Amino acid sequence: MLGFGPAMWFNDSYDYISVALRPRPHPIRPDGYGFWLLILRPLHSLALVAFTQHLMGIAAGVLIYALLTKKFGIPGWGATLAAAPILFDAYQIQLEQLVMSDAMFILLVVGVITLVLWHRTMPWRVGAVVGVLLALTALTRSIGLPILALVVVYLLIKRTGWKPIVAMIIACALPVGAYMGWFKAVNGQFAMTNSDGVILYMRTSLFADCHEMNLDKRKELELVLLCINTPRDKREPSAQAYLWWDNENQLHVFGSGMKFTPEINANASTFAKKAILSQPGDYLAAVAKDFFRAFRWDRPQFPDYKTYMLYEFRNSFTRELPKWSSYHSTTDKDAEAYENGPAATRVVAPWSDIMIGYQKVVRLPGLVLGLLLLVGLYGVAVRWRQLGGAVLLPWLGGVGLVLAPAATAEFDYRYLLPAAPLACMAAAITIAGLRERRRPGATDPSEPQPADPRPSEPRPADPRPSDPQAVDQQHHDQRPAGSRPAELQHRDQRPGSEAAEATEVTQATETADAAERP
Repeated sequence: MLGFGPAMWFNDSYDYISVALRPRPHPIRPDGYGFWLLILRPLHSLALVAFTQHLMGIAAGVLIYALLTKKFGIPGWGATLAAAPILFDAYQIQLEQLVMSDAMFILLVVGVITLVLWHRTMPWRVGAVVGVLLALTALTRSIGLPILALVVVYLLIKRTGWKPIVAMIIACALPVGAYMGWFKAVNGQFAMTNSDGVILYMRTSLFADCHEMNLDKRKELELVLLCINTPRDKREPSAQAYLWWDNENQLHVFGSGMKFTPEINANASTFAKKAILSQPGDYLAAVAKDFFRAFRWDRPQFPDYKTYMLYEFRNSFTRELPKWSSYHSTTDKDAEAYENGPAATRVVAPWSDIMIGYQKVVRLPGLVLGLLLLVGLYGVAVRWRQLGGAVLLPWLGGVGLVLAPAATAEFDYRYLLPAAPLACMAAAITIAGLRERRRPGATDPSEPQPADPRPSEPRPADPRPSDPQAVDQQHHDQRPAGSRPAELQHRDQRPGSEAAEATEVTQATETADAAERP
């Protein structure tokens, strides 16, 4: 914050600022983060926005540490290692300095996973809280909605019961449904955005071949207009060129304000689905390429130099913000209105140089992320009888957050950061389970343990019971096994008693037996 104040900017940042200044359902992305900026708007401080996002990152790390130590019995040093990427990764810190929704999204995802794993048996009230968090997650980034399905599947596997699941679904559906109703009232479509079909079209733009799709030029003219006639081997290296970049590609010919209308979105969605169904091999190859791109040790430039540099601490920030067209305004005026003053990023040495050097050294390489997911996969496999146990949910969440952008949009480096804390959680629970299994008679910590694992001490009996018979019974129960009351021992030892005679016979027999043994 000292080196790059008041905040850093990404291309999407100006849309969020616009929503905070003029609230409306945005056609491209949900408004959850825009509402957060709206709450902070009266303070007119982008530095405060960045500060709260750094607090969100710290809070997510604290949740991971608390879950692993309190519920899974993992030592403090192990939980610290699991929380380290979200606390110290330079690209995580840089993302928190951007006016972007990712820090909030990460905190919400970690909060959902933590709350679900914290309870071995989930009351319906907790299920409702989880549902509200899931709704906020989906309204922050639409890719958060599938996490609801993962949580439902996990709770069904755990046989949690129907009450918390129903409460969770209702608590999630109400806010999301209300937002979709608002979206319909303004944009004419019951949806969260008008961009899902257009973005899926972008995913298929690198391989879609209208000759293989067999489009009818008369009946499907609206789809034919979306055909990309450039040979596949000569197309742009990034699919984002066919949606976001300023060029003459198909979607752009409709005009900058027409790409995200309900009609264009529906046509683009139909086109993309036809391309996937007619060319499934090409689609799977594109998805696999972007999925495995996430697990490289190095960090090559992608999708282009300009976008790549927006994720870097650097000294080359311009003093003026872009003057792009915005909703009833321009992007630079919106940013200055929110800040109530100059809003461009200011580079301040030596703090900027420290962060630039820090970013070159402290980061979580993609290869390490892949290894963490492999460790989590092993943890799921060894718990196959429990269908993965507690490892399953964070592992599926981590893999899903890497796979979903590759399947529906395109790879981007910032999409990897939400997957990292979940991968760390899954790996930590797996390793702790392996260590615990080596101890004889130990329980597997892959299931959440009670808050105090020590057995409760037995309460001492009342030394003054009212029933005399209870006193005798209490004394009898407290005697060591095989012991007899003193008065009975004295009585049995009296000469001439039947017990004494029996004792003498027994002792004589034992002596004779001992003499006969060699």
